[in-house]
Amino acid sequence: MRDEAVAALLRSDQPLVLVEAAAGCGKTYQGANYARDAMTTLGDGRLLILTHTHAACSVFAERTKGAGSRVEIKTIDALIMQIATAYHQALGLPSELSSWAWRDNGNGFSVMATKVAAFLGDHPMVAKALAARYPVIVCDEHQDSSADQHEVVMALHRGGAMLRIFGDPLQRIYGGKTAKEAKADQARWEALKQAAACEVLEIPHRWHTGCVELGEWIGAARESLKAGQTIDLTGAIPASLTVLRANNIAKQHGGYSLSREQRRPIDQVVDRLDQLMILASQNDLVAALRAFWMRKIPIWEGHTRDALAGLVAVLRDKHGDAEGLAQGLIEFVSGVSVGFTQRSHGDRLLQEIREGCVRNTKGKPANIRAIARLLLENPSPLGVSGAIGMIRDLVEAGGDGFSDVKIDRRVELRDAIRLGAFADAEEGFAEIARRRSYSRPSPPSRTLSSIHKAKGLECDHVMVMACDSTQFSSTSYAKCKLYVAISRAKRSLTLVVPDTNTSPLFKI
Repeated sequence: MRDEAVAALLRSDQPLVLVEAAAGCGKTYQGANYARDAMTTLGDGRLLILTHTHAACSVFAERTKGAGSRVEIKTIDALIMQIATAYHQALGLPSELSSWAWRDNGNGFSVMATKVAAFLGDHPMVAKALAARYPVIVCDEHQDSSADQHEVVMALHRGGAMLRIFGDPLQRIYGGKTAKEAKADQARWEALKQAAACEVLEIPHRWHTGCVELGEWIGAARESLKAGQTIDLTGAIPASLTVLRANNIAKQHGGYSLSREQRRPIDQVVDRLDQLMILASQNDLVAALRAFWMRKIPIWEGHTRDALAGLVAVLRDKHGDAEGLAQGLIEFVSGVSVGFTQRSHGDRLLQEIREGCVRNTKGKPANIRAIARLLLENPSPLGVSGAIGMIRDLVEAGGDGFSDVKIDRRVELRDAIRLGAFADAEEGFAEIARRRSYSRPSPPSRTLSSIHKAKGLECDHVMVMACDSTQFSSTSYAKCKLYVAISRAKRSLTLVVPDTNTSPLFKI
């Protein structure tokens, strides 16, 4: 459908509108333009834009500048947390949810979603009150919504809110990974389409200011994936697409290494581009690539701080327990760096704490003892913050025993140090997350990233590393991940494909 027709449908009096759009076809543009127009008709209400990533929040914030408080932009998790916080007693949840939600690898978010969805269903007056506050809601990337997240949005719709939903089933990378889960999500999407006034955006605007031929190729690749076919790399490909063959010869698990001959053309691509996003499917490969380029290319850390959330839980549960706090510190620093492990530093740190730091030592043991002493003297968030700060200083100064430690997630480490400024670690975590949400950080011009953290972003030049069967299998989830990865590129795309164990999604 033409853009003008979609714009007219969005501005119609239809209570529920769904727009399907492939990557780069203007759904953010349409959503933001509609938000600016609709906000003037809301009276005392506000227009709410819901996304699934903070990167997408940043894009919408940029494109709705000047709207002020008339437009609120937040993730669907943030909306659910807002409701859960207001009704935490009725839901049987703690009052402070920011760090609680991250327990058990973030399982708290799904618990909140389930409880809030049921609560809104049982208390329609609450949903009606929320709909009065947000009479129009724009839902971005709604294909990534869980069943409970979807039900929360639909409860507000039943309460009177108009919904404008954008999505693309082929970009579903935040749902369940199994075939059964993917099938259930697809069925829910199709049912939503039946209930809505539905149209499709088809013009690939992203590549009109980039490389049109690349956009056409990515569109054809999308159709192949949708049809269950492979992406053909054997025929004619645009000049803006480069396919490099490279086989990982690293002997250690989780490492990445290439022969000099195969590495050379990859380095040539990296060296000549001032703007580049290097994408990998899994976090362990992102870490391996950080070492592969001798840590010259930073990792895009995005918004989430998994290791920090785990540390906050330890700070709450082990307050006053120096040994328990030390173990939490070891796990945290191990998660944001390399070269600092339980064996290399952790065991000695715990030994010093158990013995009360009474040994006379030099070199590395003395430095570890100094860290332990901070925890013994102040077994609290302030003590842990100071200890992590000392580790950072030792790493930067190349102190004895710390010259081989390399910090990969510097922002997360910095946030851990900042926790010491707060009397309560959970309050500190919530405040740091709030500040990060409003600061809307952007990735550096050249960066390493997981595909998940690149969702919602675009870059002139993209390299997708290790297109093997481990990173991209033949599942529906893998197809979506691959499509999200390749569609970030505006001007050039480089695929690094091995000769053996090649992803079954490619024909080579």
